[in-house]
Amino acid sequence: MPDLPAFLMNAKSPLFGFFPIALAFIALELIYMKLAHHDADHDTSETAASVGVAIGDILARMITGVIAAVPFYVCYRHRLLDIPLNTAWSWIALFLGTEFFYYWFHRASHRIRWLWATHAVHHSATHFNLSAAIRLGWTGTISGAFVFFLPLAIIGFHPLAIGLMLGLGLVYQFFLHTALPVTLGPLEWVLNTPQHHRVHHASNETCLDKNYGSVLIVFDRLFGTFAAAPADEPLRFGLKGRTPSNNPIRIALSEWSHLWCDVKKASTWRAKAKVLLGAP
Repeated sequence: MPDLPAFLMNAKSPLFGFFPIALAFIALELIYMKLAHHDADHDTSETAASVGVAIGDILARMITGVIAAVPFYVCYRHRLLDIPLNTAWSWIALFLGTEFFYYWFHRASHRIRWLWATHAVHHSATHFNLSAAIRLGWTGTISGAFVFFLPLAIIGFHPLAIGLMLGLGLVYQFFLHTALPVTLGPLEWVLNTPQHHRVHHASNETCLDKNYGSVLIVFDRLFGTFAAAPADEPLRFGLKGRTPSNNPIRIALSEWSHLWCDVKKASTWRAKAKVLLGAP
């Protein structure tokens, strides 16, 4: 079995190494929006809270990484194929496979409350800007989010390559959160763009549970979850039915608290399972 510490270091490097760059872009966007008098798109306290959540996320990934590393390497050890990564086609196949499984992971994170308890952190910001991108839940590994990507290792893609592709996808997604009115013309039909992702983050009824893609938007179009921004109302952001907070710990864990309370209230095991696995 390949060296697990080496896997953990390399799989996280795109995300960890990008963090200071992300902070620089957040600062640049904030300065630009101030100069352009678009203060409504930023809130200094909320941005600081997002940075606090991001630091907690990095620490959590460092601590819990081995939980995901072991299953990946067990699956890879029993892989169906030996897929060499020395051709462009193998990387294209890995990219498309990662995009496909990411779509279903993201969709499940909105439709299964056990997963939503982690993912809700990312939707908790009431302003859509680059700082919202670094609000990532601390409990993703513990809740088993990595299970969605194990089939890639079983097929025969090396876990390091899977981790790298996922990390690069998250880097791409960071720039989708810009408050600037960016459009990409014809590429909007194929790629996930800031315009599409703004809809995904909106809490308007017509925007809920839409536009799950990572880099591509084609799976949303294929499986009927694509939506454009409503023409007759402004987009609103934040969690429906939840009071916003700027406390990083509360942001990261409050949805778990709500989930636990609802599980305790459920009178039967069947009802408890429905709370955990049902829709938020």
